[in-house]
Amino acid sequence: MTNYLDFEKPLAEIEGKAEELRAMARANEGMDIEKEAAALDKKASDLLVSLYSNLDPWRKCMVARHPDRPHCKDYIAGLFTEYTPLAGDRNFADDHAVMGGLARFNGRPVVVIGHEKGNDTKSRIEHNFGMARPEGYRKAIRLMDLADRFNLPVITLVDTPGAYPGKGAEERGQSEAIARATEKCLQIGVPMISVIIGEGGSGGAVAFATADKVAMLEHSIYSVISPEGCASILWKDADKMKEAAEALRLTAQNLRELGVCDQIIKEPVGGAHRDSIAAIGSVGRALDGMLDQLKNKSRKQIRDERRKKYLGLGTKGLAA
Repeated sequence: MTNYLDFEKPLAEIEGKAEELRAMARANEGMDIEKEAAALDKKASDLLVSLYSNLDPWRKCMVARHPDRPHCKDYIAGLFTEYTPLAGDRNFADDHAVMGGLARFNGRPVVVIGHEKGNDTKSRIEHNFGMARPEGYRKAIRLMDLADRFNLPVITLVDTPGAYPGKGAEERGQSEAIARATEKCLQIGVPMISVIIGEGGSGGAVAFATADKVAMLEHSIYSVISPEGCASILWKDADKMKEAAEALRLTAQNLRELGVCDQIIKEPVGGAHRDSIAAIGSVGRALDGMLDQLKNKSRKQIRDERRKKYLGLGTKGLAA
């Protein structure tokens, strides 16, 4: 069953009519409706292309948050072999919002880390909707240390509305854990690649995405705050999230222009949720290409170039 977004209602009506015709044909043998159904399919296909050809920033947010969009565990299952999960931060607990471990990507040993949101009510509660606590970031630090020690590339898959803002998380040092994870990204001497597969929210995303190469799926978002949070602060009105989304410049296309995103990964027409296998394959090809660009660089060169990249952000167009 397709979960339609608000702006897809006209599409839902057309696809629903086509399905009704086919259901009638199944119930009445000899009834020929294929010509009418095919015409509706063509109309729906054209409308889908039209809807997704020029999405505004708020609609991009809706697509990035689509419940059927492939999540971290789907990418790990589809792209990696011999995945061995590692749990816990060896200090407090295992945070299920963050998953990671050792794996092989196209036969190459790597460490993969990502946010997992879950795909139904039970799993979303278990994974805390992808909002990591301090122990999640400390688990990521542990995995990055392991990768650095054994000279393994790090691949991170970012999909979080932000770090968990609960009282317990703050008591256990949420901001310090995020800062340490960001620092660790800059310290390791192995290639690090990050892909924003859905939402990249606030410091909770930066802690995983301070990488040599940052790629974003075509309809993903990456920003310092959610549009709703921004609207609540600036206008004292969360209903102004559309204006906030526009002002934040949070789309992959905006961030490519600003130099925050290095590569945009094209999604299937209608978004990654309409063809997850194709979307996962596109991410795999992009990862392969980015790893090849980094594989012959020394540890010092990797660290120096990564540091230069992030110190240079925001200086585009400024006088030397």
